[in-house]
Amino acid sequence: MQYRFRIIVAALAASLLAACSSGGPSALPQAGAVSQLPTAQANTAQSCATLLPGDNVVCYAIYRTDIGGGNPNAPAQAHLASTSTPAGYGPADLQSAYALPSSTAGSGQTVAIVDAYNDPNAASDLAVYRSTYGLPPCTVANGCFKQVSQSGSTTKLPRNNGGWAQEESLDLDMVSAICPNCHIILVEASSATNANLDTAVNEAAALHATEISNSYGGSESGATNSAYAHAGIIITASAGDSGTGASQPCSYATVVCVGGTSLSRSSTTRGWSETAWSGSGSGCSAYVAKPSWQTDKGCTMRSEADVSAVADPNTGVAVYDSYAYQGASGWLVFGGTSVSSPLTASVFALAGNASTQNAAQGIWAHGGTSALNDVTSGSNGTCSSSYLYICNAGVGYDGPTGWGTPNGTAAF
Repeated sequence: MQYRFRIIVAALAASLLAACSSGGPSALPQAGAVSQLPTAQANTAQSCATLLPGDNVVCYAIYRTDIGGGNPNAPAQAHLASTSTPAGYGPADLQSAYALPSSTAGSGQTVAIVDAYNDPNAASDLAVYRSTYGLPPCTVANGCFKQVSQSGSTTKLPRNNGGWAQEESLDLDMVSAICPNCHIILVEASSATNANLDTAVNEAAALHATEISNSYGGSESGATNSAYAHAGIIITASAGDSGTGASQPCSYATVVCVGGTSLSRSSTTRGWSETAWSGSGSGCSAYVAKPSWQTDKGCTMRSEADVSAVADPNTGVAVYDSYAYQGASGWLVFGGTSVSSPLTASVFALAGNASTQNAAQGIWAHGGTSALNDVTSGSNGTCSSSYLYICNAGVGYDGPTGWGTPNGTAAF
């Protein structure tokens, strides 16, 4: 897949490319600049392409610009696409692809979504998605859904932001698709900074989430962060959409780092096939020591990712978002590892084992078994000759897809 970069400052671009090649930390743009993260193809756009002043974290949602509401140049009626047949994979597709017991499991679990800024239509858009696919209602009124600020307020929410609203709709819809019996908490940080997102993650833990998903990231800056280490709570994070290069919070050893795949129907017994998505993040950390449970050789530090799921926008998922951003609204098709993180957190919720395991360690314990679909082809860039597997999928563990994708809940 060919990538096109939006180059703003040549020095920043060179820094990013050098970091990606080495598997080390990658640069993010200055406030107000266009993101250096590449758009997957000419038919896609990033939800968080521009950082607001003070922000240092980007979300990893990518939407299609050539389908329905994702096309700002389409006739107005295209933005009001029929709710009966949205483009993109829906709940039944994803549940089939990953052999999930979604209709019978997940009761008593609460998946928290942590993002920045406010989506004023989150509750109503969630209702449209769930009713379209025949999923049980998840509302504030019935106690299933809660939307709060980083301080826990339900009334004083952050300022609205269209790009992050897309991210939030994507995350909420993926939890709904995979674990329709789960309760959902949306915790909105005041801005897209590490400090505020850390506070939001801690608030999600304080609200007794059993799983917390984080579909954002930035440059590596340290080895640990207590916000992403809560005993008895599974925390997942997106590996990123810019190919090879470690990022945080995904590289923390207390986090399940989730990469991305391209998912297609096939004539196999499974009925689906996957390859590594060329945009999937992966890397060898520059700061985090290798956990004792990581068994790969070559990368002497923490390896990313641990596990993966669909993320390619060209094999993307259906999402409903009515808060227009850059002319895109209604039924959209999304990709990015912003899909795979909440999807994976919800698989953990179906398994219901959060209180009894170190999540990432559990994935590695099941590596190479039938509990995971091994993804053996595809690449996401270039990396050191001493650990080529960090950027190339192959049999067993690799960076872009980890140990593979869910095959039921046994590995979770």
